[in-house]
Amino acid sequence: MSILMALLRWLDRNIEKTVILAAYSSMSLIIVYAVFERYVFSSQIPWSSSIPIYLFLWVTWIGCAYNVKRRTHLVFNDFRMRMPYGAQFACLWLDTLLWIGFGCMVAYFTIEQTHLAYQNFSIVQGTDNVMQWWFYLATPVGWFLLMFRALQNLAEDIGRYRKRKPFLVDIQTIGGD
Repeated sequence: MSILMALLRWLDRNIEKTVILAAYSSMSLIIVYAVFERYVFSSQIPWSSSIPIYLFLWVTWIGCAYNVKRRTHLVFNDFRMRMPYGAQFACLWLDTLLWIGFGCMVAYFTIEQTHLAYQNFSIVQGTDNVMQWWFYLATPVGWFLLMFRALQNLAEDIGRYRKRKPFLVDIQTIGGD
């Protein structure tokens, strides 16, 4: 059981960074190789211009979840820090509710789009068997992860509120890493 808990803790700390690194590295290697092949051998891999674009979906949406986890997304801290303590807590609740509400809408409609690509056996341009839905899955997965991170942040905020600790200290230290 402790191995499972250690794995879950590692995933909690590193899942976004790992996925982003893998997708960004793959994207970069494909582009570098495609440019090399184009200028040195005067040929091009047919999928070298489409796969990196689809990989960018993974970088983008998992990166959004990572920014919510780290609380480095767009916020108006200067304004909030001047608010009373209870109002700051209410704003943090509002943040979470908005992330969850918007995330549910995004996830609902993108699951529908992903399922449609799955049903139609849509393949990535220039390939014979790479399915588009594998890449479309990035949006709902990213948003479910984002909503999970928003709930984790809210749990931390509730703990801070109960202990009367400040919410908006150094944003880089709140939320881990």
